[in-house]
Amino acid sequence: VQLQASGGGLVQSGGSLRLSCAASGRPFMWYAMGWFRQAPGKEREFVATISRGGTNAYYVDSVKGRFTISRDNAKNTGYLHMSSLTPEDTADYYCAAADANAGTYYSTPDRYRYWGQGTLVTVSS
Repeated sequence: VQLQASGGGLVQSGGSLRLSCAASGRPFMWYAMGWFRQAPGKEREFVATISRGGTNAYYVDSVKGRFTISRDNAKNTGYLHMSSLTPEDTADYYCAAADANAGTYYSTPDRYRYWGQGTLVTVSS
């Protein structure tokens, strides 16, 4: 499956953005999806993940209550809704897909075989 992330941009602190991850090549519903981010000079960090059918999701503590991961399998697209953004959220954001059983999700990058290119989110103070 090929993944294409989009929706990044410049936003003021406290603002919102919605990232999209468009999948092609294979049915998106076959895969758990994750979002990761990498800030300059830092290692890639897990952000959120969602199971194949969208019933289960999990977030890193720093984004709980502010970010929401979702997916529309009919459109082969996943989303990351981000609100109450802070400068600490500034990073390249990557979507990824993992082979998974129904209801399963993963928070570690080594479980993800497919990766999209990054989309840059910059939050100004």
